[in-house]
Amino acid sequence: MQSRRDFIKQASMLIAGGVAVPNLMSSCGGGAKTVKASKYLGLQLYSLREMVGDDGIEKTLQVVAKMGYTNLETANYVNGRFYGKEPAEMKKMVEDLGMKLTSSHLSPELTNDRVADMTWWRKAVDAHSEAGMKYMVVPSSPLSGDEATIDNIKRYCNYYNDLALVTAGASMQFGYHNHAFEFENKIDGVPVYDLMLENTSPNHVFFQLDIYWIKMGGFDPVAYLKKYPNRIKVLHVKDKKAIGVHNTVDFRAVFNQAYENNIKDWFVEVEEYDGTPEEDVKKSADYLLNADFVK
Repeated sequence: MQSRRDFIKQASMLIAGGVAVPNLMSSCGGGAKTVKASKYLGLQLYSLREMVGDDGIEKTLQVVAKMGYTNLETANYVNGRFYGKEPAEMKKMVEDLGMKLTSSHLSPELTNDRVADMTWWRKAVDAHSEAGMKYMVVPSSPLSGDEATIDNIKRYCNYYNDLALVTAGASMQFGYHNHAFEFENKIDGVPVYDLMLENTSPNHVFFQLDIYWIKMGGFDPVAYLKKYPNRIKVLHVKDKKAIGVHNTVDFRAVFNQAYENNIKDWFVEVEEYDGTPEEDVKKSADYLLNADFVK
């Protein structure tokens, strides 16, 4: 199974000043006619990346709508397009199925050419604004292992602060999504995640907490939601595989705290599967639509 970080690294490259800058990722799931969901239900389309590759984004979106998902986070932005579609076209496809585009994962690397970095980012901001996005989220960073130094953390956090000002100028919010390494790696006993929170602007940079990966990193997602109620604004709702099967995470406790924090946006993500990707993404939807703790 290809990891998210490997997938990001293998995504399309943008060459800037002789330095390779990875663009992003991919995702999705296919189907038929829209079913009106009785609840808010978000999906990170990376969950159905194989379906997107095999069947295309149009069919994938049809299937996702039929499952009852209403809110989408993309994971394939390349050179001004989403899944090969122009921003306005992608937006229309989603809205015609009764869903909306809210968030996007995209992963340019920090290079030594700040002008090239910002040029890449401004083009991305224009495309995301046209698509109607609310959030632009970097899904990972190199801040693991030997790279997890305080100097590197500050370097990347300064970069993220700059990017957040660019997205704010287009009325979008910039965020960071974690894996386990931000909690496993510590400096003087303090997790990298906490140091990133300390070194990014509380007024401009938010954090998208992946509740499964923080658990794998040895920490409690509910405790972090309580500790940082104003910084964690979006969730990735995830388990080892389909939601509601392995129960690695106490979803009831997470949702209760999220609602207390007034968190509005969350996205299911299924990275590994017991059945087919489509089966496990639907199983996750069914579980959450039937859960009494999900509004």
